[in-house]
Amino acid sequence: MTRPLDGITVISLEHAIAAPFCTRQLADLGARVIKVERPGTGDFARAYDQRVDGEASHFVWVNRSKESLTLDLKQPAALAVLQELIAGADVLVQNLAPGAAARMGLGYETLQAAHPALIVCDISGYGEDGPYRDKKAYDLLIQSEAGFLSVTGTPDTPCKSGNSIADIAAGMYAYTGVLAALMQRGKTGRGSHIDVSMLESLAEWMGYPMYYAYQGAPPPPRNAAAHATIYPYGPFAAGDGGTVMLGLQNEREWQLFCEKVLLQPALAGDARFDANARRNANREALQAVILETFSTLSTAQVLERLDAAQIANARMNDMAGLWAHPQLQARARWREVGSPAGPIPALLPPGRQSAFDYRMDPVPAVGEHTEAILQSLGRDAVTIAALRAAEAI
Repeated sequence: MTRPLDGITVISLEHAIAAPFCTRQLADLGARVIKVERPGTGDFARAYDQRVDGEASHFVWVNRSKESLTLDLKQPAALAVLQELIAGADVLVQNLAPGAAARMGLGYETLQAAHPALIVCDISGYGEDGPYRDKKAYDLLIQSEAGFLSVTGTPDTPCKSGNSIADIAAGMYAYTGVLAALMQRGKTGRGSHIDVSMLESLAEWMGYPMYYAYQGAPPPPRNAAAHATIYPYGPFAAGDGGTVMLGLQNEREWQLFCEKVLLQPALAGDARFDANARRNANREALQAVILETFSTLSTAQVLERLDAAQIANARMNDMAGLWAHPQLQARARWREVGSPAGPIPALLPPGRQSAFDYRMDPVPAVGEHTEAILQSLGRDAVTIAALRAAEAI
């Protein structure tokens, strides 16, 4: 089947998560993604850990279906190779240190003059201008700057997200920005510049707590895994030591919860609990009632009652539980892709597509495609050997 981005070439000067996550999703849709890495070591995310048969967990997640080209861009011969590739590309994505791309002559203004149809996507911590422009930015630091830590954790201790949420947010907006730019180019014939910052991406995701604290109002309190303002909504212990997540959204559900889960229908009219605001204000008293009932039940029994009452619920899964999740298995979401360590399992991108199959190709070794790419540009064996001897590739 033809994929949406078949025939689109993306050059990426990328490392860590934000840009690689963007470009992997472009590759999922059929784009040819040439990942430019440092000779020898490659993307530093390759060395984060060795949890996937010796390969790094972050790296295998966001780098399948790409070609790896090693270039020392401080050497003119290597930079010339990159310039030649860009001349034939549709998209350039980069998340180098602030100002690094521009210093190499790879800023949008320079490239646009020579390649008016080129789309350039710059991903950074804070954007290309403003007082924070030159600050280094890592995921945890952006979580802090964006206020995420102020509303996440326990009342006593702020907590970071368990994954790279700021990087993921920026990668998603870069990905959708590139798709939009390709659509726009189809109408106008001209490329464009996309300036995506991690701060702005995560700030968008903080819209609810920002508006909740509008004009100096108190922000949502940190309540661990419980909801800050809706109750009961969060984790509750069962009698066998398991944890059940449940959520009530309205008064109809509260009445069903009292009747069919707690088996205490009169509790629904208790003046302490007969509206969400009062349940929230008296959450400690209500928690005691819920835990008393749940303490006599196993996790499975609690879930059975919640399902019977049509109350939203979930198990608190760990990673082993997610690997073996029956819903992912039933919907055939797992595939196998190659990697330098051999075949590894990989999840299909979210969303079934009836019109095409997602691309699910191997995770590349460092520089695996360097010679093939150079040969496609007309470099002969002697030239390639000289570049390798000079450590330019």
